[in-house]
Order: sequence, then structure tokens, then C-alpha cells
Amino acid sequence: MKLIADLHTHTLFSSHAFNTGTEMINQAQRIGLRAIAITDHGPLMPDSGHEWHFMNKGQVPKKLDDLIIMYGAEVDVMSVDGDMDLPDSYMKRLNWVIASLHKRFVPKLSYDEATQLWLNVAKNPYVDMIGHCEQTDHEFDMDIVIPEFVKNNKVVEFNGNSAVARPGGEENMLRLAKACKKYGCKVAINSDAHSIWQVAKING
Repeated sequence: MKLIADLHTHTLFSSHAFNTGTEMINQAQRIGLRAIAITDHGPLMPDSGHEWHFMNKGQVPKKLDDLIIMYGAEVDVMSVDGDMDLPDSYMKRLNWVIASLHKRFVPKLSYDEATQLWLNVAKNPYVDMIGHCEQTDHEFDMDIVIPEFVKNNKVVEFNGNSAVARPGGEENMLRLAKACKKYGCKVAINSDAHSIWQVAKING
């Protein structure tokens, strides 16, 4: 599979990554992508930087030659209420916002809790994409949630690094794919790259 856009990538601003934004963008150009989204972790992730970083996208270009560049964030959902680790006032200024669950902040949820969490996230007008939601510790009712993602124009991500970073969710990912097809939900396949060597690559 050859991707034409990679809408989930990380730079040295998330210091567990390996390359600068410039290097990630240059790599996207080299391999012929049409678009790349720079989506570093929100400010409550331990190795992320200050929230002011997310206000500074005006300092960088929106397009280089034929490459569209989107500046955003991978924000953490912090509670069943749908609270995020980046304020709405910041998210609304970004080009692309991914809402994701990480076990550091939300270790495990019941089926009903996870369903309610994603229903609350679906209502947030500043969230564009739902990140790697196939995780086994956060299983939810797809027949309830996916139609709400459709209604609120959310994209569901199929994360190309999940098999390595979050193994065990493959069966859920298949169910997610079938639910997205059933309800007509937009999807994106992304690398979740943390280096130039992973841009537009699928692991596992």
C-alpha cells in the first residue's frame, strides 16, 4: 500500500521522536506525499513541550512546492467527560487535531465508559480525527459511536504503528473497519512516525 498523505507524525518537540519538523517535511517531499500533518503530543505528555508551541504555526509554511503541510496536535483524552490536555482555545487554531487515548492517563475503561468517552469526544468541534481507538483496554460500542463520528464529521484512524506499540488490538481493528464501512465513516491510514524512516510506513 502506498500512502499519499500521512496525517499523524511526531517531531523532536515530542522528545521521544528523532527528527525535526523540517526533516519530517523534507522526507515527505522526497517520497512524494501530497500532504503531511505534524501532530506532536499535547503538553501533559511528560516529554512534550510548552503549550505555546501549538500557537506558533504561523511561523512555518502551509505548503512547500506540491506538499500540503498541516500543523496540529495529538491531544490526550483525559477523562470520560472528553476533557483534553490542550484547551479548546488552542485546538481551534490548529489545522489538524487528533484525539487519542494513552494508558498513562486512562489505563483502562469499562465498555460503557469507553463508549461514553468517545460520544463526548465526538461532540468536540475542534477534533478532526480519532487516533488508534482499537485498543483492548478501551473497547467501546462501535454501533453507537461510529454513527456519531459520522454525524460530527470525524475521521477514524487506522494506525500503522499499532501492531508494534499497542499489540493485541488487531481483531478490534477489523471490527472497526467493518463498522466504518457499514456507517460510511471517513478513515485515514497513518504511520504515527517518530522518525523520517517511518514516514508513510506501516509496521507489523
